[in-house]
Amino acid sequence: TVRTFRPAYEFWQHIFAIPDGRILLGSATNGRLLATFPVQGDWNRDARWEDPTLSSLLAGRALPRRLSDRRDAVVRILEPTTGPLVHNPARGQRLITNAERYGAFLSEWGSIYERFGVPAEIGLSQAILESSLDGRARSRARALGFCQWLPTNWRQLNRLTSQELEAYNQTTQAPFCAAYLSILATMYGSFIPALSEHHSGGVNVGRVLINGERLGATDAREQYFIGGEFARRLRAISLMGYRDLYRSYGPRSVLYSEMVFGNTHTVSRLISEIPQRPVYAMRATRALPVSEVVRRSGLRTDEVKRYNPALVKQVPRNANVYLPAYVDTFGPDVSFWHRPPTAEYASALHDFLRLEPGVARWHEPEFEAVLRGFQRRFTETATEEGTVMGATLAFVIGDLRTSRRAAILEDFRTSGRILQLFTRGLREIRTELPGWNVLDLLPGAPAGP
Repeated sequence: TVRTFRPAYEFWQHIFAIPDGRILLGSATNGRLLATFPVQGDWNRDARWEDPTLSSLLAGRALPRRLSDRRDAVVRILEPTTGPLVHNPARGQRLITNAERYGAFLSEWGSIYERFGVPAEIGLSQAILESSLDGRARSRARALGFCQWLPTNWRQLNRLTSQELEAYNQTTQAPFCAAYLSILATMYGSFIPALSEHHSGGVNVGRVLINGERLGATDAREQYFIGGEFARRLRAISLMGYRDLYRSYGPRSVLYSEMVFGNTHTVSRLISEIPQRPVYAMRATRALPVSEVVRRSGLRTDEVKRYNPALVKQVPRNANVYLPAYVDTFGPDVSFWHRPPTAEYASALHDFLRLEPGVARWHEPEFEAVLRGFQRRFTETATEEGTVMGATLAFVIGDLRTSRRAAILEDFRTSGRILQLFTRGLREIRTELPGWNVLDLLPGAPAGP
């Protein structure tokens, strides 16, 4: 589906593989990298061409001084030969640095994601986009860690679990990030809108899906991509005129799922290039000072903190300490990803992942009983992963109960004013942008205006 609707998706793996300071240019038809240019410097002299035959097209041409104008000019020059192009600044420096420190743990973190029904490469690719694998990453909104949750969310999860959560440790974050993504994907019936909700919010994604459905798409994946392209085209025609159809769903929102799927290649590359190391988790039965962890583990202080980025003075009682080998004096081994799942947990997960999707259905009061039943089933497995799923489900149930999303989306779906705006927007797209043919991708869709 991603390849059909977003054929350039593989281009985004290069954004995080090349250090900052260059502009990347690729094919919008197949995502192939074609060239990189310096942010500062001569684009004729200092260009690096993946396809050398294209370099002659710029030879001797004077390009604008302003960077954005220069990018647009190069696209205009090359597109008659290359076809549609995509371009973006490189953003690889943070990941390159963090991968040197944390890349050895990717296989272990991937096993954690898979225990919750999330393909490792998808979960880890999202972590790359959100945090560049840095457990201490903080956004301007104070969101932190792997999946950039707000501190209030972590505090709520901390109240819902029996362990002490140190959210700056990636190996602590990964199970909860995975459980949340698994729940959202089950609600939507697809990881594609689930990933986007994490980035742009459930109401925005709901509007995109409804618009996609109005355009003829029949499942959540197609609805999302068709509706996202519709929003992008409307923004190009009139940013404010059609705002009620997409609100804060912006250009990065349109690209988010595409970027995640493109960087699944980055995950595979890093795992193949970096020797992987085991990560063991011990539940501390008492507070463990840094000096004791260093002494008993036989590791340097910096190495201990590589496994435990949250560690400053001590590991709190009932929190996890992570090391490359099990040390029994620190507490019981809670590395659930090193053991096969129990039959009870596997059965609960199997049944949960096969729940009927539908955002409206999940918001219905009677559906809460279904989710509460699964919450109990997971918790009663008495496993680490079951405890995580139970706590995360309780968190999601609380959000579903208090959120106004269902009412907002029902109004969006039934409003005559919104439907008129949608019809006018579609008509204007077909008139002003006759090359837009995304509707033709739908089976049986009528061609032309």
